[in-house]
Amino acid sequence: MPVVDIHTHIYPPAYVELLRNRSSIPFIRTYDGNDRLIILPGENDPSTPSTARGRPVGPSYWDIGKKLAFMDQHGIDISVVSLANPWLDFLDPAEAPETAKLINNDTNRVCSEHPGRLYAFGALPLSAPPAVAAAEARRLMTLKHMRGVIMGTAGLGAGLDDAQMDSVWQAAEETEAVVFLHPHYGLPGAVYGPRQGDYGHVLPLALGFPLETTVAVARMYLSGVWDRFPGLKVLVAHSGGTLPFLAGRIESCVAHDAHMMKEGKAPKRSLWTVLKENLYLDAVIYSEVGLKAAVDASGADRLMFGTDHPFFPPLDDGENEWLSVSMNTKAIKEAFGENEKAANMVLGGNAARILRLVNG
Repeated sequence: MPVVDIHTHIYPPAYVELLRNRSSIPFIRTYDGNDRLIILPGENDPSTPSTARGRPVGPSYWDIGKKLAFMDQHGIDISVVSLANPWLDFLDPAEAPETAKLINNDTNRVCSEHPGRLYAFGALPLSAPPAVAAAEARRLMTLKHMRGVIMGTAGLGAGLDDAQMDSVWQAAEETEAVVFLHPHYGLPGAVYGPRQGDYGHVLPLALGFPLETTVAVARMYLSGVWDRFPGLKVLVAHSGGTLPFLAGRIESCVAHDAHMMKEGKAPKRSLWTVLKENLYLDAVIYSEVGLKAAVDASGADRLMFGTDHPFFPPLDDGENEWLSVSMNTKAIKEAFGENEKAANMVLGGNAARILRLVNG
């Protein structure tokens, strides 16, 4: 049974060139000989130390040889690659459609050069009109190596419960594309308190990202997205955020909310049903406890292994093992104990079936 990594990022050459040539955020700039991706306003302030400007990026982000070497080193047979934030959300609406085609075609080309090893989730021109984004979603699924789309929680700009997203959801449902939902910026910095800077990136990454995702999926559920599109399949990053833990509380609050109930706005389907029929969860949770919660909420047959490569590289110079691989693999094996078959399904069998990677 193959080992499949479904949460692994790449910036294909066309995307890197786009970011290097931009004059406004986001862009890639070189500081003190190191490339850094500047995403947020203020990160390019001359008073900011170069080591604190944006995200450090290097060949692991765009050199497919580095990706394959990482896979070989850690026994990963297949990777389903995708762009990382900021995806294509920042593009001018007029240039977004053709740029999306260019970058998606480039990603598909990279995959085609390594048949059987690489597949992809494409990116949508979500700054363009909804019909344009939906058209690209449909076109993507005609490309041999595409298996769905990746997007952040903003959707077309107003969230994933925005009614204008329905054309995108319809396109994904009709083409059987899996939508990989990934957090973007986390929560507003103020929620972490006045000393947030003392703790590096721990609070926004460990708490902000999964909570952002939880809110986004909850809004989709409350707005009736899965009532309108019962066949829509969404893969939720980081084991569903906090959904496995909070689903019961969400349902209780819906049942007790007079506005939701009297106005007839309550979802028709149970959130537990959506978790078991419409949502897939990755296994990027780093602990047996978290993984067991994801299994209980969604089912062992709906979990898929991921590494989040090339983020969270080895901690020390000369170290080769990536903790993102070893910790997640260890959590999977501990969660299933002697049930080696179930563990292997999470490590690859589920992804091969769900994303049609065998003989695909």
